[in-house]
Amino acid sequence: MQDINKILWSIAISFIVINSIYYSFKLKFVQFKLFSCFKYLFKKENKSGISPLDTLIMSLSSKIGVGSLSGVALCIYYAGIGSIFWIMVSSFLLSVLTYIENGLSILYKNNKKSGPMYYIKQGLGNKWLSTLYAILVLITYIFLFTSIQNNTIVTLTNDVFSINKVIISLFITILSGLIIMRGIKTISDICNKIFPVMMIVFFIIGLFVFIKNIAIIPDLIKLIITDAFTTKAIVGGIFHTIIFSFQKSIFANEAGVGTSAIISGATNSNDYKLQANLGIISTYFINFIIIGFTSLIIITANHINPSIVNGIEFTKTAFYYHLGYFGEITLLLILFLFSFSTIITIYYYGESALSFITNNKKYINILKIVTIISIFIGGLIKASVIWGFIDTFLAILTIINMYAIYKLKDIIISKLK
Repeated sequence: MQDINKILWSIAISFIVINSIYYSFKLKFVQFKLFSCFKYLFKKENKSGISPLDTLIMSLSSKIGVGSLSGVALCIYYAGIGSIFWIMVSSFLLSVLTYIENGLSILYKNNKKSGPMYYIKQGLGNKWLSTLYAILVLITYIFLFTSIQNNTIVTLTNDVFSINKVIISLFITILSGLIIMRGIKTISDICNKIFPVMMIVFFIIGLFVFIKNIAIIPDLIKLIITDAFTTKAIVGGIFHTIIFSFQKSIFANEAGVGTSAIISGATNSNDYKLQANLGIISTYFINFIIIGFTSLIIITANHINPSIVNGIEFTKTAFYYHLGYFGEITLLLILFLFSFSTIITIYYYGESALSFITNNKKYINILKIVTIISIFIGGLIKASVIWGFIDTFLAILTIINMYAIYKLKDIIISKLK
């Protein structure tokens, strides 16, 4: 499976780079017009329901999870600290894609339901490909991503407190299930409450580590840039490092996959440029703030056990290095908030995908039950198995989405320029 995933991701990232460069020129480097982005962030509309800002918070909640903590740790472990440079470079390329995806989500919105399956079907007139995308979303997010989020919470909680994994998994499952059963508005309201708390906690830790190590920050930046062009050059080459860095960045922010467009379509707004600009903010926030702080915490922890290859264990040792046992507890709290908000939000991905396939509402109730079961089981099985399948399905989703975005170039250039 590893060889297949390498091929798939090489294709996916090649498409991402080509599309990103092409649209950066065609849209006049819209991803660098930050003033316009933030102007849209505070734009007010007199409508009830889920606001654009609500969808941004939900989108961030769905993305800031395991990928932001253990995924980044794995990237640094396998590809070296130079991978941080390539993650930051990827931000500028990937942000133009989230701009496009979120804009298309409004242009092709159907009764507050949206996503690549809608702009593939309506924009390209390709029903079978849109249905395939929806099926893959169901599998990837309902069975795999919910599983890996809970699995990571269970693993770390068991490691810190030695609580039985079944008990932990059951607790997270019940908590998630209670919210999922209430629907999208409840999910949005919960995310609005959780998001500020998890950001405040994370920022405090990140700023503490930054101030603590401020004297060596210039040297670290220099080392990261230097290492970006020499990391594992003898063994795997710089191309391998770039591929790995882009892949983990995509895990964290979902740019290029298209799934962020699913949440964007839930807004009450029909302003596609507003939603498009929020996509840029989302990508920059995750890559520069969340991944940036996580990377800093990890690379400044000089005493990390080099034999640890589990991502969250790798991150845990870094938190312990900086804050001792309190660091482990803090990481557990951060991970719980990150992963829990991701679980309840990406359920909406699955519900939207199923609604696209069938209008029969009884299947939605079945989906909720299946999701709850999947969350519980996912907390108990081996994480490496889940990650292997995530790699495969996420790459295929990205390839389909990149194909659709390229084919829709005329509408993208005319509407989003």
